[in-house]
Amino acid sequence: MELFQRAKAVRLKSRHDKYLFADEDETHVIQDRNGASPNARWHVEAVYHGGAEPHGLRFKSRYGRYLTASNEPFLMGVTGRKVLQTTVSGRADSSVEWEPVRDGFQVRLKTRYGNFLRANGGLPPWRNSVTHDVPHRSSTQDWVLWDVEIVEIATPKPTGSVEKPVPMAEDQRRQNGSLHRHDPPTDHRRTGSMPVNHGANGAEGNAKFSKLESLDSISMPVHKVEGRQIYYRIADDNGNFDEAFEAQHFIFNGTSLDELTEKLREEVGRDDIIICTMNSITNKLMPLRLQLPPNNAAMNIVIVEESSKVAKTFPSPFGS
Repeated sequence: MELFQRAKAVRLKSRHDKYLFADEDETHVIQDRNGASPNARWHVEAVYHGGAEPHGLRFKSRYGRYLTASNEPFLMGVTGRKVLQTTVSGRADSSVEWEPVRDGFQVRLKTRYGNFLRANGGLPPWRNSVTHDVPHRSSTQDWVLWDVEIVEIATPKPTGSVEKPVPMAEDQRRQNGSLHRHDPPTDHRRTGSMPVNHGANGAEGNAKFSKLESLDSISMPVHKVEGRQIYYRIADDNGNFDEAFEAQHFIFNGTSLDELTEKLREEVGRDDIIICTMNSITNKLMPLRLQLPPNNAAMNIVIVEESSKVAKTFPSPFGS
């Protein structure tokens, strides 16, 4: 369960270097190499059956349907059964619950009845199919192993803290009749539009960040914002990511690249990461090796794993 401990959304990559993919028919589940597609993104929901620890996980596709271990045979005369996207009404049943069983840095996803989520290979109709089964042949034992790529981090809500109302001018009090209409400035930034990656000093990113600051200054007294805003996305094995999804973001108060790297390791829960920026001319990822931009300018960055294919294309000392 620890591989999913801070995950809000994940990609699951099979041993065939393909991702668990929600078919656009909103019913079937397949494998596809396009990890940047929103169809490869699954929202993680913990399942509790009493007690403080989660009993299992549910995975919801972009269509709002859950990864389901059905009872329908994949083919007549074989043991594998179909894995589908289904809706749940009321209390979810056990067919949409998966128990993660860690195997090194990978995971097996087990149904309540002892089957495992399996990425099939070979010739059609097996190619790119996904079933749940118990592998009996040694050659297919690793077909139930999945790499977990966290693409969105669940941000825990602070406990024991009480937010104080933001002071408002007297004429605003008379007009609104409330001291609580406006949220603190941090929440404004949390819910604002995320800038698109155009490099560390991208004009569009800075423009949107300036716009957010302006909105805050209208609704509350002007104050100095400490630190710089960091927007980040997590790329797949090939360095791709979907800009349609909002970037994760936080305020960084450090001054060096080493401090930023350590902070991002805490954010994503991994140590083996490389911080990159997108070259605005070539649209290629490049590792960030120099000093951070001056004047606490907002940054748009992309995180890749050290072991990824795209990392091997980077110049020394990053690439191979």
